[in-house]
Amino acid sequence: MNIKYAMILAAGLGKRMQPLTLKIPKPLLEINNSTLLERAINLLISHGVREISINVHYLPDQIKSFINRKKFQVNITISNEENLLDTGGGVLKGTQDFGDNPFFVINPDTVWSKHYLVELKNLEDIYFKNKKPTLLLVNKKLSIDPSFKGDFNLNNEKISKDIENQFIFTGLQIINRDALISEKSEVFSMNKVWNKLIKDKNLLGLESIQKFYHLNTSDMYKKIQSLNIID
Repeated sequence: MNIKYAMILAAGLGKRMQPLTLKIPKPLLEINNSTLLERAINLLISHGVREISINVHYLPDQIKSFINRKKFQVNITISNEENLLDTGGGVLKGTQDFGDNPFFVINPDTVWSKHYLVELKNLEDIYFKNKKPTLLLVNKKLSIDPSFKGDFNLNNEKISKDIENQFIFTGLQIINRDALISEKSEVFSMNKVWNKLIKDKNLLGLESIQKFYHLNTSDMYKKIQSLNIID
């Protein structure tokens, strides 16, 4: 059984990527002639996703034009945020048409490729086995950016958050709206949702074995470009 729905987070301002993002939104930056956004979309389509919601805010017309031009073989809905809703608020608004169906949430800041397809399937298997939100994590030793301190710890699929954390959130998760709709604020972070899930022992994880390429600064973008990543 494949999850058919997904949300792509593309509303950020990309301030840490300036000057690269002064005239272009971060999701449209390219690695190996493919935009970050295109990489996320292609990964989802290859897995079997058929409905994708993308939230936009900064230079939204460029993203809309890109989507129209590429003619992806999937139904894509653009959710425009006049005011930024943060990650949790953006997901809650952008998935209103997903009903009770589980969905992927993916951040295009990570350089996604076909190498993640097996891990999407494994993440999905864990979700359906346990019916609990599930995150794809990676050991910070696999990150090309040594500045990451770690977000979580992972033990037998169970996620915790401790003083010292060994795992980084890759930017990919499976969740459903039940985990979000109890939030009363319009603007809220996914971290608030995760903290509650961890407290209730309802957040699971899968360890990725892929080298982790994540764009968070213009210097990191140049470094990743110079590596000539093989897709």
